[in-house]
Amino acid sequence: MEDEEYTGGVVKKFAYVNRRAPYGSIYALEALEVVLVGAAFDQDVSVVFMDDGVYQLKKGQDTSGVGMKNFSPAYRALEMYDVEKLYVEKESLQARGLTEEQLIVPVEVLSRDEIGELMEQQDVIFSF
Repeated sequence: MEDEEYTGGVVKKFAYVNRRAPYGSIYALEALEVVLVGAAFDQDVSVVFMDDGVYQLKKGQDTSGVGMKNFSPAYRALEMYDVEKLYVEKESLQARGLTEEQLIVPVEVLSRDEIGELMEQQDVIFSF
């Protein structure tokens, strides 16, 4: 049998849920890398930031005290991969005293209930 050339296939809806702070573990950086891989395979990618995950998008991160590289500017590259569906849970922002203007990339702020509705529309959900 001859090798078949990959021509795309079925597009699935993938949601990547970021719940952890950007530093102190590898989860946030790994999540970003997995999002980029999913986008490279032309899937319908949504990225959700909630709980301490909202800190991943905060402008002006100073990582000198934790000895890790600040990877937050890499979120700006998501647009180049056609990842434009970025969502932040409103309640998580408010609980941490953050506003949409303090985030490094444009996002859509959704309520907890709206995030739940978004999740119900997904084919695959990855939680980090």
